[in-house]
Amino acid sequence: MLAGKRVAVVMPAYNAAKTLSQTVAEIPREIVDDIILTDDASRDDTVEVAKSLGLHTLRHEANRGYGGNQKTCYAAALERGADIVIMLHPDYQYSPRLVAAMASMIASGHYEVVLASRILGKGALAGGMPMYKYIANRMLTFVENVLLGQKLSEYHTGYRAWSKTVLERLPLLSCSDDFVFDNQMIAQAVHFGFPIGEISCPTKYFDEASSINFRRSVTYGFGVLGTALQYRLNKMKLAKSDLFADLDGRRVVSRVAPPAN
Repeated sequence: MLAGKRVAVVMPAYNAAKTLSQTVAEIPREIVDDIILTDDASRDDTVEVAKSLGLHTLRHEANRGYGGNQKTCYAAALERGADIVIMLHPDYQYSPRLVAAMASMIASGHYEVVLASRILGKGALAGGMPMYKYIANRMLTFVENVLLGQKLSEYHTGYRAWSKTVLERLPLLSCSDDFVFDNQMIAQAVHFGFPIGEISCPTKYFDEASSINFRRSVTYGFGVLGTALQYRLNKMKLAKSDLFADLDGRRVVSRVAPPAN
């Protein structure tokens, strides 16, 4: 608990058996009440490792994609009573030790969303981010800031914290099941007026850390630009998008996978 709020860490996992134990070991258990792992039909022993660590473990029998995995994670966290939810990749690319700081920013009441930025400071390149990804990150972030009217340092981190209020309000089932889900979720948060904070975060790039290839990075980039354009057209009332509609009955709480056996 933190300031009377129940804190959950959710981990969307795919072939994370080699790094999961190290990631979980650094989560600050003194403030984290619940750790939920959703396995997206991994081909390794991710589920077995998660269960051995005592995590609440869910499993997709068929791969639902990165966005689809997160939908299950958030639905499970809300179902289990979380007030603050931190999404942490189980590949040890981001520092789990920042969970407490991110949760505290939500618990303070100043922010409803917190992003752990690799760009603030010099963490990205120092941690081994490929130069082409760094340049693409900076270019996409510039365009997104212009179209969304924000001043964020980056939109592409996989380390985020959300309040219960945000997760219950955003129409997440309108989002993609692929990697662009991350970006769509931020755009939705901006649309609904939730205050967003950032914290500097070191990152690591190594063989076991998950990372999409160049082809999928290009697809993601076009998806990001499309999301920003949809936001702007919707705001100008030139084109409506379900991404930004306040639709009852399309809440993420309806999407929970069964527990792993």
